[in-house]
Amino acid sequence: MAVKKTPAEDSEKKIRTRPDWDTYFLDIVELVSRRSTCLRRAVGAALVRDKRILATGYNGAPSKLKHCLEIGCLREKLNVPSGERHELCRGLHAEQNAIIQAAFHGVSASGSTLYCTNHPCVICAKMIINAGVTRIVVSDGYRDELAAQMLKEAGIEVTQL
Repeated sequence: MAVKKTPAEDSEKKIRTRPDWDTYFLDIVELVSRRSTCLRRAVGAALVRDKRILATGYNGAPSKLKHCLEIGCLREKLNVPSGERHELCRGLHAEQNAIIQAAFHGVSASGSTLYCTNHPCVICAKMIINAGVTRIVVSDGYRDELAAQMLKEAGIEVTQL
């Protein structure tokens, strides 16, 4: 006759590791990125302070406007290379949406860490600096050299995992 194991004994067999905090929040922004309506790149972001999420954002058109999923991508139609001519896009970047959501709900981003699926562009870097973000953790490249330079000059630590 087989001996039935308790749930605690059974779980000992299933060895799992808890993710560190940076990995945990990067996993969350990867999920957030699935809400993106951009046809070129799905990006997710979250502002975090004291291990608590303050706001999240993903890239897409402003509220109440048609998304590129519905009407197509102007940048694709004009053959605009990635990282250039950001003004020729209906969408906001994930970092911008996270900062805007925090402001909209009266939550300060000062002293927070920005977790993002991609390295910020120069436009987002300027917003991040002025929002008071002190650290950025990204999971993917898309290096914008001017953005990297400005973030370094502002004393913002950028880590890629």
